Amino acid sequence: MPTEDQTASLKFANTHEWVRIEGDIATVGISQHAQEELGDIVFLDLPWDDAGERTFQAGGHFGDVESVKATSELFAPVSGALMSVNGALQDQPELVNREPYGAGWMLTIRISDPTELDRLMDADAYAQFINESH
Repeated sequence: MPTEDQTASLKFANTHEWVRIEGDIATVGISQHAQEELGDIVFLDLPWDDAGERTFQAGGHFGDVESVKATSELFAPVSGALMSVNGALQDQPELVNREPYGAGWMLTIRISDPTELDRLMDADAYAQFINESH
């Protein structure tokens, strides 16, 4: 289980992506719960070469994660411009399993509408959401 320190500053979407905000930059990944449900992640289809060239709308598709169990779509929790993609995941997709809130981050987005953060859940609300979903 993640420590409270790892999740206290995060916001979560109901599609299981998380964001960590630093200024106007959102770092995005998938939650501990999501990676556990998926199982061993074997491939990520992310916008590897599109940094600085793509924008996302909150809820818009930004990639796919493939595991031994299934392939799932990934959705942007906030709107904005793609700043960077975690290139380490091309060769080491298992980082998402090992460190979903650390080295397993997926991309960074320069937030265009900070009010969208109000629609996301804090860690406690997300934990409740997961419990109610099962």
